[in-house]
Parts: sequence; C-alpha cells; structure tokens
Amino acid sequence: MSEIVLDVPILTRVEGEGGLTVRLRDGAVESVQLRIYEPPRLFESLLRGRPLENVPDITARICGICPVAYQMSSVHALEAALGVEITREIHQLRRLLYCGEWIESHALHMHLLQGPDFFGALSGIELAEQFPAEVKRGLELKKYGNELLEILAGRAIHPINVAVGGFYRLPDRDQLRKMIPKLEWSVQASIDATRWVAGLEFPDLSLKYEYVALSHSDEYAMNVGQIRSTRGICCKAADYAQHFSERQVPHSTALQAVRIPDETPYLVGPLARLALNREQLSGAARRLADEVGFPHPCSNPYQAIVARGIELVHACEEALQIVRNYERRGPARIDYVPKAGCGAAATEAPRGLLYHRYEVDDAGNIQAAVIIPPTSQNQGQIESDLRSELVRELGRGNASKPDLELQCERLVRSYDPCISCATHFLPVRWEET
Repeated sequence: MSEIVLDVPILTRVEGEGGLTVRLRDGAVESVQLRIYEPPRLFESLLRGRPLENVPDITARICGICPVAYQMSSVHALEAALGVEITREIHQLRRLLYCGEWIESHALHMHLLQGPDFFGALSGIELAEQFPAEVKRGLELKKYGNELLEILAGRAIHPINVAVGGFYRLPDRDQLRKMIPKLEWSVQASIDATRWVAGLEFPDLSLKYEYVALSHSDEYAMNVGQIRSTRGICCKAADYAQHFSERQVPHSTALQAVRIPDETPYLVGPLARLALNREQLSGAARRLADEVGFPHPCSNPYQAIVARGIELVHACEEALQIVRNYERRGPARIDYVPKAGCGAAATEAPRGLLYHRYEVDDAGNIQAAVIIPPTSQNQGQIESDLRSELVRELGRGNASKPDLELQCERLVRSYDPCISCATHFLPVRWEET
C-alpha cells in the first residue's frame, strides 16, 4: 500500500492563513482538505452592542480587496431592519461604487493572480516581461477602478463615505465627469483584455454545479435581487437560512456553507452569475460573450477568468453610463429613526454571494450579526473540484508530482479566493510513506 501526501503548508490570504492537504493512496484520491487555521477573527461578536452606524466601517475591514461588498451588504441589511427606502440616485451611486470594486478586483485577478498560470510565469512581474502591454493595460484598468472608489467613498481601501441610508456626502459631479474619458478607454481596454484571456488554452475539465447568485429582472444583479440557483431556489435574502447552512469541519477554523437538506456544496461567483443572469449583461459584455463563444452555462472553473473579463466589460460600460447621467439632485442620505428589528441582505462581491443578517434593538444597537462570505460558501466546492481534477489527472496515467502540484495550484487560484498573495500559493512539500 502506498500513500502520497501533498501538503501546502501556507496559503496566504488577505485576512487569513490556510493550506491544502491531499492524500493519495494506491493511486486514488483518499482525501482533500482546504485547511484554514487562522484563529477566528470574531467580527460578528465585535459588532454586538455597537451602534448600527458603526457597522459599515467595521465590516469593511474584513477584506482589503472587496471592502465595498461588505459595506453594501451591511447597509442593505440594516436598512431592511429599519424599513429605510433609498432613492433611485443612491441606488445608482451604490452600483457605481460596486462597479469600481469589480473593475479593480477583476483586473487584478486576470493580470496578476490567475493570468500568470497560463504562461508558465511565477508572478505578475514575470508575466509583464512576456506581455508588457497587456499587464500595463490591466494595471491601468485597476487604477481607474480605484479612482472611482476614491471619488465616491473617500478612499480605495476601506472606504469611509458609505452610510446606512445612503452616503455621508454625494460625489462631486465635476470629479465624476473627469472620469468619462478614462471609462471610455476602459470599455475598449476591458474588451481587449477579455479577448486576450479567452484565447488561452484551458484544461479540459467539465463539472456539475449548482450555481447560486443574486438575480434581478431589470439589471445585472450586484447589490439587490433575489437569491436564485440553477436547481430551483428563488428566495429573498431573508430566507437564506432555509436553503443554506454553515458547518464546522475538523480541518478548518472557517465554517463551510452547504445546501440543505442534502448537505451538498454549491458554487458562487462569476460563473454562477453568468449562468443565471447572462441576459442582463450590458450590450458590449453580452456581445463579447457571444463573440468569444463563452459557454452558457460554463462548467469549467478554469474559464472563470473569462467570466471575470466579461463582467469587467459590464462594470466599465455601466460605470460610464451612470457617470454620464449623474446630476447630483437628491439627498445624500435618507433619515431614519432607530427601532428594534431584524434585516438580511445579500450582494455580489467580486468572488460571489455575500450574506449579512443583523438584529437591532430599540436604541439602534446591534444585538446579533451573521456574516457569510463567498469564500466560505465556495470552500466545499473547491475541495470537491480538486478531487475531480486529481481523478482526471491520475486517470491519464504517468501523472508526476510536479504536474499534480501545478494543477492544484491553478485550480485553487481560478476561484479567486480571498488570497492576498495567490501567486505565492506554494511551495509544496510532498511526503511518501
């Protein structure tokens, strides 16, 4: 009997630490464990007893790459608890803020995190040596996404202008108008970047998924909509717990979400959003998806880089439209009176569905909080897909350790988990007994 252990001791994340352990016994996959061993960060407990106004700024610290997603989920959930109805202008500005985050996050992933894997590059710096113009274009796209965040929310990292009921101040119209030429360039640049990644050679992998994402009849869902799945779910965020639940697994301090009652994994993120909402894409993004022949739905996780490119085009085009039409007419924030209540909301972080639920007392203080990020929801699916990928590689025969090592790296990075240094996912230590 032979056993091979693939051990990734350190998986560096934006706000966490983890690793990967795979055990192969007699040429078969015995176990796959995505290990997250960082001590719990206790954000939900930190919020208890605090004024609800503190929540957006505190939850933004959960993630340095997608703080807007945490802020948007929190304000929508608290507004549901308080019965606050925002204006159309505030809704549009929140979508613009989300577009900025999608632009900077997707551009980063495509050019510096997953992109190097397809060219044998160990880093974005090495990729830039091979494709200087393409990487420069990607960095420029990210820069313009950050600029939108700075104008709308005060700064790009952990924004400070998001408030329950709207914003602390409305953005300056002239500042936004100066973004028009940059966004016009960004639309074409994102189209070119997506054509570039769509021409990559992808591993031949097709998996069965239950895709889960927000969906809205009138817009490509970012911050409002119903939760839908390709297996029949259609519910409000308030009913999330009727369909999903978190589980503790022995090898991880992070909870893993599953579909109930069957305890099955599911997929959130750009592949899920496109599977459920392709018809709501902007015109340029939809035409590009057809042009490059992007499958509907796409069942190959490696092709998520193309899905992110298509969403990048959408975010650039929608941002341009909102900025062109912005007039700064309404109030920055809708007033409210604190009252006891419970509210839930879900938005679409770049990496997928993000769920928040809060209970508030009469004084407007938080009594309970539940936050379920997209990486927690994708963990079980990542483990399942790693198993499928390893079975595929082993079935080919002559699968070497370096080949298996590389495929594990590439597959994990394709989900764009919250990893700050994804290009430093390894070194890997192999042990044979």
